[in-house]
Amino acid sequence: MMKRAGFYALLAVVMLYCAGPLAWQLITSIKLSGEIAVLPPLVSTNPTAAHYLSVFHDYSFARYILNSLIVAGSTTILSLLLGSICSFGLAKLRVPFASLVLAFILSVSMFPPIATVSPLYIIIRTLGLRDTLAALVMTHTVFSLPLTVWVLTNFFRTVPDDIYHAARIDGCRPFQVYWKIMLPLSLPAVFTTAILVFIFSWNEFLFALTFTSASARTVPVAIALFPGIHEMPWGEIAAASVIVTLPIILLVLLFQRKIVEGLTSGAVKG
Repeated sequence: MMKRAGFYALLAVVMLYCAGPLAWQLITSIKLSGEIAVLPPLVSTNPTAAHYLSVFHDYSFARYILNSLIVAGSTTILSLLLGSICSFGLAKLRVPFASLVLAFILSVSMFPPIATVSPLYIIIRTLGLRDTLAALVMTHTVFSLPLTVWVLTNFFRTVPDDIYHAARIDGCRPFQVYWKIMLPLSLPAVFTTAILVFIFSWNEFLFALTFTSASARTVPVAIALFPGIHEMPWGEIAAASVIVTLPIILLVLLFQRKIVEGLTSGAVKG
């Protein structure tokens, strides 16, 4: 009994620790501007939606949300399409030096973004893609592919080779095996990877700040540029933070079963 009580107490502390920042932002977002700095930081007795209205009216936040949705969605689709094909080849086809190829792909993720932003900026400017969503989609896809390939390659390797060989004997070409057999079997891992890639692209800041100026700006950059010259709009920043966190929470809640299945796939054989 004491062990169970201690477990639930520890679980409550962890949940409070994880949910604390979001709860703080939510409380701040519904306070009047004059109440935000008042201690103790309790819930306002006069909650207001003024900050949420200001975010969309004064800062054109809907356009930035749309930009982020386009970039994150396109990045996720491209990463899964390219990454799953590459992963299938590395896991099931006789690719020479497959382990070295996988290691080379993973080495891309070892470079800190700050070390690559300057040459990437020169390339993007030369291609005429400065301040476009395409520049962010291309960059995010490159940096999310190593994660996609790593996760899906390890999952494809857990699928018995007998399934692949049986399909080939039945007349399926490698792409047909990939599309009709491997992908349906790999949906949990695909969903998990999609969520991780979407979150990465949705939250990415450095490239979005460097490669865009106004029309292609995404939500992390937009929130960072909220502060005015003479004051800090804490209420609007908190409201915007809550708004951009909600899509991620909804995605996780909708696909939580698939995410758990994907994270535990291959953990047990037989």
